[in-house]
Amino acid sequence: MTKHAYVFPGQGSQFVGMGKDLYEESNSAKELFEKANDILGFRITDLMFEGTADDLKRTDVTQPAIFIHSVIAAMEMGSEFQPDMVAGHSLGEFSALVAAGVLSFEDGLKLVHQRALAMQEACEIEAGTMAAVLALADETVEQICEDIDGVVVAANYNCPGQLVISGAVSAVEAACEKMKEAGAKRALILPVGGAFHSPLMEPAREKLASAIGETNFNSPVCPVYQNVSASPQTDPSEIKSQLISQLTAPVRWTQSVTNMIKDGAEEFTEVGPGKVLQGLVAKIKRGL
Repeated sequence: MTKHAYVFPGQGSQFVGMGKDLYEESNSAKELFEKANDILGFRITDLMFEGTADDLKRTDVTQPAIFIHSVIAAMEMGSEFQPDMVAGHSLGEFSALVAAGVLSFEDGLKLVHQRALAMQEACEIEAGTMAAVLALADETVEQICEDIDGVVVAANYNCPGQLVISGAVSAVEAACEKMKEAGAKRALILPVGGAFHSPLMEPAREKLASAIGETNFNSPVCPVYQNVSASPQTDPSEIKSQLISQLTAPVRWTQSVTNMIKDGAEEFTEVGPGKVLQGLVAKIKRGL
């Protein structure tokens, strides 16, 4: 039997005007958007619908905005939302957990907001950055990172031939030069505010761990393929543990999608702003 996977995007999928159509066309969606404004204590809808691209690049805005858009889009699907499995890329894992019934909308949004603030604070403690490495084997990227003095690690396994590294600015820059020497098509520093999914996020992980520990997690309606292990999880305590580890661990997206396909997924639906994950899934399995 054909299995249907639903995937939820992470930071970088935002765009000006995101969610405005949902707000204007659905009373139930409008109520959730307004509830989000109340929870956050500011009108994030104004920034989503009418703000500038720079407004939406702020971590404290970007992360809740993408989460809100994704979760409401899933809820608006109603009975059509029949997932056999779900996954989310980095931030998107929180959207996936709400859609799968593990977290309530309110608790999910509170955690995402706390995550964004904690990550911003971690960025201010120690400067970091990320870089995209194209057309180099994962093992080669990993080995080069290990050989560099300073903190630099593989952070996002996005698709075959596309891996993002993360760490201290000088270490990432040095690694990029080594990647090019090793034959990378490109090793490009990304316009991000910090070293996400690296050891430099440890202060944020500690803060988020406390908030996650105090939050109620339910059993999901379907397996959740988590970033840390790339394997299906249904136990709330294990889901909670991996979510805590996520900030300092790599996003194993290639492995997650590969495992979903192995477990029978033949259809993938991206729920949320943008089409980033559609492109990645197509590169992981052509013709899907």
